[in-house]
Amino acid sequence: MRLSGTALRVTIFIGENDIWHHKPVYSEIVHRAHKAGLAGASVFRGIEGYGASSLIHTTRLLSLSEDLPVAVVIVDDEERIRAFLPQLDELVSEGLVILDDCEVIRYVGRTQADT
Repeated sequence: MRLSGTALRVTIFIGENDIWHHKPVYSEIVHRAHKAGLAGASVFRGIEGYGASSLIHTTRLLSLSEDLPVAVVIVDDEERIRAFLPQLDELVSEGLVILDDCEVIRYVGRTQADT
């Protein structure tokens, strides 16, 4: 797949412990994005944060949290991202979903020799 120039980035902010049918929501999002043929998806685990509930979640020892913030980031062309949004409506019951215009400068995968 080639991806260059103008694109759309969707970022989904959820909790690490958010579950969809006994599976982490972030994992379900990544697997659905892969199945949908999107260019790629990455999950980033936060070390501290809060959301609409105003509860602070942190990795600091005195207030160790088991539900840290997680961000799932997916970049592809606008049409493909917008077609994927209904799946996020189904999966994300609590959290934040944002869209940003972005510009892809380089998108290159590993070759067989690299693995």
